[in-house]
Amino acid sequence: MGSTGLLFLFLLMSLLQFFHPQLVLVSGDYDLIQKTCRSTKYYDLCISSLKSDPNSPNADTKGLAMIMVGIGEANATAISSYLSSELLGSANDTSMKKILKECVNRYTYSSDALQASLQSLAMEAYDYAYVHVIAAADYPNACRNAFKRCPRLAYPPELGPREDGLKHLCDVVLGIINLLDW
Repeated sequence: MGSTGLLFLFLLMSLLQFFHPQLVLVSGDYDLIQKTCRSTKYYDLCISSLKSDPNSPNADTKGLAMIMVGIGEANATAISSYLSSELLGSANDTSMKKILKECVNRYTYSSDALQASLQSLAMEAYDYAYVHVIAAADYPNACRNAFKRCPRLAYPPELGPREDGLKHLCDVVLGIINLLDW
C-alpha cells in the first residue's frame, strides 16, 4: 500500500473516531468482555447482553458485573410487570389470582435482591453481592412452587422461559463476580 493509501486509511479512521467514537473500539476492551464471558456458564448470553450496553467497552470486570446485574434487574422487573398486567389482569380464578400475586412479589424481591447486589458491588463487598444474586435467582422458585401446591392450576407456559432467562442472567453475574478479587 502506497503512502496515499496509508494517508487515506489514517484519515478514514480519524473521521470515524471523530464522528462515531463508539464504532472504533480498542481491541483490549472487547478482549476483556470475551475473556470475562468465557468464565460464565452462558457465554453467548453474556456477550450479547454486554454488547447491548454502550458502557461495556469502557468497563473493567467489576463494571461488567454491574452492567449484567442491571440487565438482570430490568429483566426481573419486566417479568413482575408482565405478571401484573398480562396474567393477573386476565385471571378469573381467585386461587390463580392469589398465586399470581405471590409470583409478582417474588419477582419484585428478585429485582430488589439484584439492586442490593449492585450496592454491594459498589462497596466491593463481593461476598454479599454474590449472596444477593443467588437469592435473586432463587425467588422465582417460590412462584413455581406455589403452582405445585395447587395442582389444579397449571404453571403458565409463557412464564417458564422468562424464569429461565432470569436464572441464566444471574448465573452469568455469578461467573463474573467469581473473577473479582475477594
